[in-house]
Amino acid sequence: MEKSLIRIFRICQSFGSLPSIKTQFIHPATCVLFRTSFVRTMVQTLPWPFSSKPRDFSLPNSSWSPEMMRLYEHYNSQCEVETEDGEKQRGPWRRLPSYNRSLKYAKGGVYLSKIIQSKARLFTRNIKTAGAAFEYVMFVNKEEQRCVCIFQAGHLLEGPPGHVHGGAIATMIDSVTGTHATYLSGPVMTANLNINYRSPISLGSTVLLESSLDKKEGRKTFISCKVTTIDGSKLHTEATALFLSISVSHLLGV
Repeated sequence: MEKSLIRIFRICQSFGSLPSIKTQFIHPATCVLFRTSFVRTMVQTLPWPFSSKPRDFSLPNSSWSPEMMRLYEHYNSQCEVETEDGEKQRGPWRRLPSYNRSLKYAKGGVYLSKIIQSKARLFTRNIKTAGAAFEYVMFVNKEEQRCVCIFQAGHLLEGPPGHVHGGAIATMIDSVTGTHATYLSGPVMTANLNINYRSPISLGSTVLLESSLDKKEGRKTFISCKVTTIDGSKLHTEATALFLSISVSHLLGV
């Protein structure tokens, strides 16, 4: 880990050697704090020509259907509630932000992702055209240990004519259950995913994915998931998943 941090710092220094960057971009230096069990290193980065406010793909856009907007507003309204005294407090649900680079979730990740993941993009967020592929937003309920995802399938996800590809459905199930397991257990990797397809999903339709915790055993987190119509009257897909907890250093390859 320490060697990786030194390598990143040297890359940062190389940016500072370019006079054009120094003269054209004058912003306050950003401090990114890295901590490990062996070393605590404060790296003060040089001015960056990057935006500190990445796009959150979980927010509504013009491609969202009325059904998707209605469900979004239903869960989003429960993220903050008003008490009898008129004060606002955190509600039972929490909307999870979604970016096209996974490192942006971490403190200082906006900048690190430009170096480590300069070309990488999250698979479900790599299409720029709104509504063309994966349109979704996730909400998590810590007390109920549940996670819901409102998913609208775009035309680029076609499998059987007029319907969503099974692999795209599996991708969303893995994304939702994996996000839920990470929220419950910290960094995890998929160890097993069992899927039963019950009925096809039409392209352009909005469906609801519901993930729930079955049990936790040591490093193992067991999750169940079902994909239904927005009113729950029809089951499209059901799945079970097993995730193993891992260390952050394993993800970084150090």
